[in-house]
Order: sequence, then C-alpha cells, then structure tokens
Amino acid sequence: LVNRVVLHLVQAIRGKDSCFSSIERQSAGSYYERVKISEPNEFDIMLVMPVARIQLDESDDTGAYYYVKFKRSPQEKGWLKFLEEDGKLSAFKMLDALREIIKQEVKNIKDVEVTVARKKAGSPAITLQIKNPPSEISVDIILTLEAQQSWPLSTQDGLKIEQWLGKKVRRDLRFKSLYLVAKQNKREKVLRGNTWRISFSHIEKHMINNHGNSKTCCESDGPKCCRKGCLKLLKYLLEQLKMKYPKELEKFCSYHVKTAFLHSCVTWPSDSDWHLGDLDHCFQQCLRFFVDCLQKSQLTHFFIPQYNLLSLEDKARHHFLSRKISHELNNGFPVFHE
Repeated sequence: LVNRVVLHLVQAIRGKDSCFSSIERQSAGSYYERVKISEPNEFDIMLVMPVARIQLDESDDTGAYYYVKFKRSPQEKGWLKFLEEDGKLSAFKMLDALREIIKQEVKNIKDVEVTVARKKAGSPAITLQIKNPPSEISVDIILTLEAQQSWPLSTQDGLKIEQWLGKKVRRDLRFKSLYLVAKQNKREKVLRGNTWRISFSHIEKHMINNHGNSKTCCESDGPKCCRKGCLKLLKYLLEQLKMKYPKELEKFCSYHVKTAFLHSCVTWPSDSDWHLGDLDHCFQQCLRFFVDCLQKSQLTHFFIPQYNLLSLEDKARHHFLSRKISHELNNGFPVFHE
C-alpha cells in the first residue's frame, strides 16, 4: 500500500516541477533497518534530490546545521525561486512547494484514502495518513539533498568504528554522498527556515544491516548475534515509557537510543560480546550506558563529536528518564508486562 502511494507521488512530483525532476525515493528508518517493533504502521521515505557544487556554511556551533548556497548559478533556472535574497537555499520554500504538489496529487490516488497531516512546527517531514482499516498508516516524506562531496570538517573525528567494523569500512562510508534534510535549527536567532541538517540515515542503515565485527555475523550460515535485538528492546522501552509519560518525555526520540546503541557497539566491538543467548545481559549493558549518558546530560552525536544530543537546559528531563529506566532495570521491566 505504502509503495503504491509513494510511487504515484514520486512520478507526479517529477512531472510537476523541473527542480524535482530527478528526485529518487530512498527508504530510511526502523522498518527498513529491520528493527521495527510493534506493527508496521510508520514509515520514513526520503525523497532524495541530487545537487551539484554546493557550499556549506555552519549555522551554529553544533556542526550539524548548515546554510546551503550554490557555488555557481544552477543550470536549472527553477532553483532560483527557492533562493533567499542572500543566495541561501531555503529549506522552507522547497518544503512548501513539495507539500503543495503532494496535497494536490493525493486527490488523484484512486481506491485508497490518503490525506496530508497538518504541519508540525520545525519538522522536516511531510506526513501522509493512509486509511487502512481498522487502523491508519503514517508515512513521513523527508526532502533530502544529496551532494557528491566530502563531509564537513565537524565529522572528521566521528564514526569511531575502527575497532568494530574496521578502518577500511570507515573510509568507504566516508566516501558516500552527503545528505542534508530540510530541518529548522531552533537555535537560530531569527527563525528563517533556511537551515539544513546533515543526515546519516543511509550510513546508519548500512551499519545496522552489516553490524558484525566478523563479516559473517548473522548471515545465513554465520553465527547470530543479539545486536538488533538490543536495539529493538531499547526502542520499545522508550516507546512504552513515552506512552506512559508523554509530557515529561516528549523531547526524547528513538534517535537518542539508536545513538547510545551505536556507541555501545563501539564500546563492545567484538561479536563475542553480543552472543545471541546473552540478549538480556547485552540489553541491560546498553541501557546502563544510556542511563549514564542521561545522568551526565551528555550523549555525543555518533558522527559529529562536538554535538551533544542532550541539551543542558533539559537536565531535569534527563534525570526523570534515567530514574524511570533505572526503576525498570531493577524491577524486571514491569512496563513490558503492562
């Protein structure tokens, strides 16, 4: 159902605006990393647009948010309508144009009811709701620029996977394209909506699907490990706690536990650290690592070491979550049985 709707939209978008003519769909997120828990009712689809010769200027000190400019005037003149007067490429204008095309086009999708959800402030996604009785499927469409150029300086000391996946894999991954998603930087003095955030979802997907220290880990005839099982449990625990305490935990998302998980893979790099039968031990080990991060209010972005994903003004929230997780850890995870 999702594929049918997305295919229809991609074909329509390509035809409606020359800037979007080379758009390609790419699947991201937990469903495609095979770590989705509960029913598959949420999907992330990146609509990837190749861009040539862009210049990135940091918009703050995180090393994650950038202004994008073209180094020379784009050959496709349609891009000009998305530029600010200072030449910056406006994420806001592009998202708006894409949203309008999608809003018009969903009306033409036959035999399935698709609506576009209301804008969520600061979200890089255009969310579709697909009626699929008795429930509903939501699809986040994320506008993504793809640049064939080296990653920014802020990433130089990140991706510390030498001991886990090896130097060669790290080098190969760093040669992959740079992705930027239309994401509002809340730290901007004036919220203009023209910032882009680097995205590593394609790299994360690759690492999670090729997670072994030995190259045969979890292959059909290779030894199985519990890394994915741990990630699923981490995500499920956070999801359950968020349902229980929606207000207190609204700032936390699965990316926090995914990052803690990737750091855990580096801390315990060997496949023998993740025997399939040791799932409970490994899961608790990852959780203790995450609790430690919460208590210190310090969770380093996996690719951008200068960027702390836990902002210091939310200390009380971090402590709240660390107390709730510690309670679960010490009492046999009552939230799993509710």
